[in-house]
Amino acid sequence: MPDFARRISKMQASADVIRQLFESMTDPQTISFGGGAPAREALPVEAIQQIASEVLTRDKRGIQALQYGNPIGVPDLRKAVIERLLQPKGLRAGMENVLIVSGGIESMNLVSQLYLEPGDVVLVEAPTFVQAVQIFQLFEARCVACQTDDDGLVIDDVEAKIKALSPKMIYVIPTFQNPSGRTTSLERRKALAALGSRYDIIILEDDPYSEMRYSGEALPPIKYFDKTGNTLFVNSFSKIFSPGSRLGYIFADEHIIRKVYDVKTATNSHASVIAQIICAEFFNRGLYEPHLKKIREIHRERRDVMMNCIQSMFPPEIKSIYPDGGLFTWAQFPARVNTTTLLQDALAEKVAYVPGKEFFVEDKDRHNNCMRISFGGVTPDNIRIGMERLATVIKARM
Repeated sequence: MPDFARRISKMQASADVIRQLFESMTDPQTISFGGGAPAREALPVEAIQQIASEVLTRDKRGIQALQYGNPIGVPDLRKAVIERLLQPKGLRAGMENVLIVSGGIESMNLVSQLYLEPGDVVLVEAPTFVQAVQIFQLFEARCVACQTDDDGLVIDDVEAKIKALSPKMIYVIPTFQNPSGRTTSLERRKALAALGSRYDIIILEDDPYSEMRYSGEALPPIKYFDKTGNTLFVNSFSKIFSPGSRLGYIFADEHIIRKVYDVKTATNSHASVIAQIICAEFFNRGLYEPHLKKIREIHRERRDVMMNCIQSMFPPEIKSIYPDGGLFTWAQFPARVNTTTLLQDALAEKVAYVPGKEFFVEDKDRHNNCMRISFGGVTPDNIRIGMERLATVIKARM
């Protein structure tokens, strides 16, 4: 049998992590804090059922839904993105600036196809979203980690690596970052936009969690401070509508969107038109805003229960990040605790998480004392039960 392409081996380590993440969500007996799914109660099943039954008929939008579509996306969904999602963030866009994609992950894939050559450097946060790393590695790019602290990327370190490595792209999740839950400060957002312009580097701003804010004040995106078009803003409908719909969007200057359009047609022609129409109708009927209020309340309660459990159940020397939104918190243990080997003990007690080392692209073993804990897909009662199990395992090991 012919050998696989060499790029497959370059992304195999990150692919193994992704496989473990999805598999950890399938055992019904295990309380999993590993996945990044929203609450089951946050899925608008009844609303989608009603929309589908009303619009997917021959005399309404059924023909449009079942036919080929424009690669740039259904017009009224793009209009909803502009008016209901971008404008509240202070971002001004025209219809020519927004393209609908098949989930937020595809945004990274299309942008990588558009810009990355083998050997190009992509600067990422330490830690960072492992599935993004998988995509960059698939295109044979070299991911280099930049230092972070409680305010996000350390700008001096980013600029030093720009001067030393001439990267093609900087990938950043500035709001309720996956995996850490941190939020990049206002000043550093301004600085990142300025770096992209000054050194002519793409800033790929991934923003799937900002609508899921439960406390604190909203900050404008990095894209808000972009003066030259070097920042590409990508987002997903997975958390605010449905992960299974596989919808997202890219907001960028028109000449970039035209090129993404071409890459999109060569990839899969267009995102699912059925999903786009149902999602557009969800916005058209005024269902989005009350739904957002509901899902914020659901996940705020889960965040609060999770953080209370960490404070009351975990040993005091364990540090954790209090997230103002999103679906994750990050726990750091004393160096003697190895969360990779600890996971086997946790699984034996029917509780799961993701070891922190998997979210680093360099010096993984130096980060064996961290873990990502997701509270989104777990009910408050099960959070308490699962955290008690996890705390028992931790105390036994410590």
